[in-house]
Amino acid sequence: MDGVVLLDKPKGMSSNQALQQVKSLFGAQKAGHTGSLDPLASGMLPVCFGRATRLSAFLLDASKRYVTRALLGHSTTTGDAEGEVVEELPVPELEPDFLAETLERFSGEIEQIPPMYSALKHQGTRLYELARQGIEVARAPRRVIIHSIELLGRGERHIDLAVACSKGTYIRTLVEDICKTLGTAGHVGQLRRIGVGELPSERMLNLQELQELAGEGLSALDSRVLPMDTIVGHLPAAALNEAGVRDIAHGRVTAPEGFNHIGQLRLYDGDGEFVGIGEGQPGGRIAPLKVLCAQPDGNGTGAGAAKGPGTC
Repeated sequence: MDGVVLLDKPKGMSSNQALQQVKSLFGAQKAGHTGSLDPLASGMLPVCFGRATRLSAFLLDASKRYVTRALLGHSTTTGDAEGEVVEELPVPELEPDFLAETLERFSGEIEQIPPMYSALKHQGTRLYELARQGIEVARAPRRVIIHSIELLGRGERHIDLAVACSKGTYIRTLVEDICKTLGTAGHVGQLRRIGVGELPSERMLNLQELQELAGEGLSALDSRVLPMDTIVGHLPAAALNEAGVRDIAHGRVTAPEGFNHIGQLRLYDGDGEFVGIGEGQPGGRIAPLKVLCAQPDGNGTGAGAAKGPGTC
């Protein structure tokens, strides 16, 4: 099985626990999730099966969209509601203009210092493992991009935000930094990921829905698996003739007649089967980047000779 399921991960479950449940439901031999969500967080967790795992980097690099509730007046060890309170500050009166100006300051390219409770490594050890031992180490700031940040609502001691951001953005750190700028402390009370790249959020399924489908049989489950090329649906597409597919399948550059695109693109054979990812180069050439079909031999026999999904 090759494809991707858009899991709506529940709050209170680690990404790996969710992955193992989905993998078991589908009886999949090879599966992996792309972009961990903290146990506190819910929302989109793409689970890739089979050869689709080879495209996971495109999802790891993709922009993300979140909605979050920032709780004002307290900071915690973890930056979210699961940590212990370490600081308590009064919450000032937040004038609408000041709040809007503060959020605007965090739009665009900003610097973040990664939290200690993160999966980054220091001398081979995860930061969160050091943090649990009470050890704090220096972390270099990282540049991330906040594509947009919108105020969804507010209360006496909370603000609700919608955030679209680049990969590597820590929403916990963003919330803490915003609260500091507002003149108080704060932490993430709720967090939900509502989008990864251009994946269709309306196709998300929660575990209960998957379990109900499993009760109908594997065919019902399989019908909800999105094709591999959904992962890279934002890239332009190009169709190759038989010779071009053969070149790509064997790792060679090909030069389709009339081709002039520069940059990454999805590649298909004449029957519309997904071949892989190529890189359009000057001179009308396409170089293979990710080949996802079998490699036929020169006589059209062998592993790729039988026509079918994933073959050339």
